[in-house]
Amino acid sequence: MHTERNHDRYFSSELLDWYDVNKRDLPWRRSRDPYHIWVSEIMLQQTRVDTVIPYFHRFIERFPTIEALADAPEDDVLKCWEGLGYYSRARNLQSAARQITEQYGGVMPSGKEEVAGLKGVGPYTAGAIRSIAFNIPAAAVDGNVMRVLSRYFLIEDDIMKIKTRTRMEELVLTLVPEGRASDFTQALMELGALICTPKSPKCLVCPVMEHCAGRLEGKEESLPVKTKAKPPRPEHRLAAIVEGTGVHEGKILIRKRPASGLLAGMWELPHIEVTSGASAVSTKGATEQSGLSAVSTKGGTVASDTASVHSKAVAERSEVTTVPSETVMVPSNVAVPSEKAAVIRLTDGLLAEGVPVRPIGHYMDAEHTFSHIQWKMSVYRCVWQEEPESLSGLQAAESAAAYEAGETNDFRWIDAGDMERYAFPNVFIRILSSYFSKMDGAGSR
Repeated sequence: MHTERNHDRYFSSELLDWYDVNKRDLPWRRSRDPYHIWVSEIMLQQTRVDTVIPYFHRFIERFPTIEALADAPEDDVLKCWEGLGYYSRARNLQSAARQITEQYGGVMPSGKEEVAGLKGVGPYTAGAIRSIAFNIPAAAVDGNVMRVLSRYFLIEDDIMKIKTRTRMEELVLTLVPEGRASDFTQALMELGALICTPKSPKCLVCPVMEHCAGRLEGKEESLPVKTKAKPPRPEHRLAAIVEGTGVHEGKILIRKRPASGLLAGMWELPHIEVTSGASAVSTKGATEQSGLSAVSTKGGTVASDTASVHSKAVAERSEVTTVPSETVMVPSNVAVPSEKAAVIRLTDGLLAEGVPVRPIGHYMDAEHTFSHIQWKMSVYRCVWQEEPESLSGLQAAESAAAYEAGETNDFRWIDAGDMERYAFPNVFIRILSSYFSKMDGAGSR
């Protein structure tokens, strides 16, 4: 590890000189308002700056103060966050705003323990808030910062290890020039974002290249050392666009997820998780990949597997019209049913949850990747079979217990104009936008 004191001073002074001239004009840098800085730091987690800027403007306009955020309905906060992903950030942000309102009179605290005690605020965010907003020497070490430090000081320890992060936090505190903690923290982040990038670092225009130990050793491309994270676990799901009849003609059914867990409190299409079936098939029914025999239905040829007497009866009630689609290729441990099997499972699965539907055709395929799982979703158009007395059985595939416990039984029939009222995960925004756009186009012809 290269830590000669004169090189440390060189690093800090050259970095700040560069930042003073080259820093980007970002909306949260236009003031030292701790609330603005806090919101921006939460939004910037796992999200690019260009993506965050319009969200930041809308969020601050809608919730201009900590008190306004604390008092807002959670649905409003989620709707304002819609499309940004990682929705627990929004819920934690509001929870912390309520903490600040109740414990600190609506004023962001500056103490280390007080800031770290806020919901959703980890070591990095706490350091960023204290250093940027209050100009307090505090370590804000994220991926950008660890990459810069690993290269400049030739740190070859695994940055995924806690002891390496702790070591870097201690190092940062020795580098902060007196009175310039705010600028130094932002300069370090800026260097990592613009110059010392993960791939093909721009060493020739780097303000601290002269004494960069990683570059001098020819290791700038191989640093930092980082253990690869496990890939997200693939899951295949069957979703239903349930089209209403009678008084709900022209509308589709959506449901609200439980108040805790993945995508808590957001709205979605009814869907089920597939737990068994072929390893890779086309949603149109590719028998070569699944090894299943082909049978004919009114809609065309699909693949068939063995089914229970009850499931066969369900399938016979469903006149499936297949829609041309791409082949869905997924790992062998992910179950992707044939067209007919999918119809059977979707019909049976939703019926068991109190949602009686009749699939009328495959609509589209969609994917969405979370940090730990990847949804591969086959979406079917369905029609509502009857009007049950209770819809409290509506549930998310992986959270059945929460729904059964009565935590939520919310559902709505919506049309395109209603989408502005509800917060949806990105994958359902794409599906619903496509559906309503096609329905609108069909209606105008």
